[in-house]
Amino acid sequence: MASNEAPAARRRGPNDPERRARIARAAIEVVAERGIDGVTHRAVAAAAGVPLGSTTYHFATLDDLLEVALVEAAEKNVHALKGWETGLSPDADFAAALADLVMGYINEQYRSTVVEYDLYIAALHRPRLRKASAAWDDALIAFFGSRTDPLTGRLLAGLFCGLLMQAALADPSPSREEIETLFRRAINGPGTPNSRD
Repeated sequence: MASNEAPAARRRGPNDPERRARIARAAIEVVAERGIDGVTHRAVAAAAGVPLGSTTYHFATLDDLLEVALVEAAEKNVHALKGWETGLSPDADFAAALADLVMGYINEQYRSTVVEYDLYIAALHRPRLRKASAAWDDALIAFFGSRTDPLTGRLLAGLFCGLLMQAALADPSPSREEIETLFRRAINGPGTPNSRD
């Protein structure tokens, strides 16, 4: 009887193509609830509702789990950013739009923002995660540069990430007006911090 069960168990993976993606999403949930240090195969398996062996089958090490969580988070963010950028009119006030974007990340999407920064910072100590973390940086630079120029796009990307981190941690956090002023200075240069032209 045992010999008949083994092939069935082996067939379970291909018959459940969503399992790997479900495990990846569960890894993000575990980071949200417990932080990076709380990520274990057992915790992720429980969150995904799968046997422990499924997580180790698809992701042999903890770094494998963290990498897929970071890739999943980065892809989700890039997709959302594309939608945001597509929805902006060509003549939109870009500094104001960026300020609104930051406020959305630190208010309505605060939990997701903290998770993404946890994973992003994990790349400092895990070199194999750096490629996945760079995808988010590259997307920001490309999107912001398409509205300005490549150098300003890089400047805005760095400012955007820094402001998100500061706004998530600082008490009190920067106001929307302060954030908009900083973006406007970065876009327009010194001497015109409040100009909307």
